[in-house]
Amino acid sequence: MPKTILLIEDEVKIRAVVRAYLERAGFRVIEEGSGDAGLQSFAANNPDLVILDLMLPGLSGWEVCRRLRATSAVPVIMLTARNEEQERIDGLQLGADDYVGKPFSPKELVARVQAVLRRTLPEVEKPLPPLQFEGGLIVNRLAHEGRIHDQVIPLTAAEYRILALLAARPRQALTRQQIVESAFGYDYDGDERTIDAHIKNLRRKIARYSVHNYIETVYGIGYRFSGEQLEGRDVQ
Repeated sequence: MPKTILLIEDEVKIRAVVRAYLERAGFRVIEEGSGDAGLQSFAANNPDLVILDLMLPGLSGWEVCRRLRATSAVPVIMLTARNEEQERIDGLQLGADDYVGKPFSPKELVARVQAVLRRTLPEVEKPLPPLQFEGGLIVNRLAHEGRIHDQVIPLTAAEYRILALLAARPRQALTRQQIVESAFGYDYDGDERTIDAHIKNLRRKIARYSVHNYIETVYGIGYRFSGEQLEGRDVQ
């Protein structure tokens, strides 16, 4: 069954072009021209990924993303006309998984959609055992989720990938470039604050359930996972 993409974009010409390229790549596309209609369509269709323009009439893309993240971890790719660094960072901090600046190549957008979906699919062919750490943190690599004391941490796909990557290499310092290439599978574009925004979100969400600081900053290098792994425990 083809994956369903919800495209929320007010410009008709952009919607038509993006839809054509996505359908050519084998996706089913649902398109909406406003934030309110997009939220209604999301609830009705349960899409696999959302492409969301920030500059929407009425309900803004920012607010749409905020409401989506309140109830769902569906991957979100933001489209932004201004393409400013702070705007991209704000989008990532809201929970977006990726962003594309206008004007953009439809082929690149399709490639990013495919990349985001690849990294959100469970790797059933290579089941990996869950990782358990002091403080109650469990990284379940089969279910693609993080839990603390049986509470599921509401992570986006990007946040989970970073957590799983760091947790699998405890005490090992990784550069931002290594994190991007290993967790996301595309070349690092030079914007180090992109990873910083995801790490900030991760720390904030983990802090809701635990006092442990699992992710340390290694100044001049990047980040490392500092949790003490518990060996020989069965994890459900």
